[in-house]
Amino acid sequence: MWWGVAAALLANTLYSIGFVLEKRALSSLPEVSIRQPARLLRLVLGSPLWIGGSLALFAGFGAQLIVYRTLPIAAAQGIFVSGLVLLVLLSARLLGEETTGRERYALGAILAALLMVVLSLDERADTVSQAAPYPLILLVCVPSLAAGVWLYGSAERRARHRHRMPTTGVEYGVAVGLLYGVSSLAIKGVSSYLTSSGLGGAVLDLLRSPYPYLLLFTGAFGLVMSQAALQRCRASLIVPVCTTVTCLFTAVLGTLSFGEALPHDPLRLALRLAGTALAVSVLLAMPKHDQSATQPPIGAKELTPP
Repeated sequence: MWWGVAAALLANTLYSIGFVLEKRALSSLPEVSIRQPARLLRLVLGSPLWIGGSLALFAGFGAQLIVYRTLPIAAAQGIFVSGLVLLVLLSARLLGEETTGRERYALGAILAALLMVVLSLDERADTVSQAAPYPLILLVCVPSLAAGVWLYGSAERRARHRHRMPTTGVEYGVAVGLLYGVSSLAIKGVSSYLTSSGLGGAVLDLLRSPYPYLLLFTGAFGLVMSQAALQRCRASLIVPVCTTVTCLFTAVLGTLSFGEALPHDPLRLALRLAGTALAVSVLLAMPKHDQSATQPPIGAKELTPP
């Protein structure tokens, strides 16, 4: 179980580095748009820095597979949220992004949530489920994907109105977070095939499941949507919102879908629920508009220090 905690912290590090590298690469590229996905892919694939960030994210995906083999879903999400602290520190150091007082308080809540979730773990009592009914997975995932795409499109339409206050990216973060939440459930499902007897049989069983197709959809749409949003908004805000939504989505619906029980010990149960409640408070504490005078307008190239 503690190998799972180490893998989750490694995934946090890789994801934070990946997002920051991609943001730094995007700041030097022309404006990208979800309405021109082929052009977006051509631009980002021509940036070695962006490719490095993507490789870090892919390595984080590998670490996440190990996490879901060894930790309950709800506990894993509580640890994943802690990656926001490193993300904000890297954004301040490498991107020159400043955080507000409210955001710093939110980071304190994240650290407290991480501690509560880790303390709620019990290697002797916690069980890790490996299977979920396919109809239930589709019932959870398909409406969530539709909601994420619709919300992102709605945010795009509102952002085109120049008289509106500059957006921080909360709407974008929630939309992409829903897609990544579905992706996280799919990763959990894929992890269940890692110990199947026989490589050929495992691959065939996996292809008969909905998980690889959910990963393909969320990978394609998530890539285009997240890159356009990252270019327009602060990484130190959009990624925490996205991560919080993803973790809450996965912790609640993943626990129900895969049938994993919460801790039976009252103290451990209280710690895990309190950690989840603090994660919710992070999302609610995020400001919806950016007051910084240095926020570039939609479509403008962001200047970052070397």
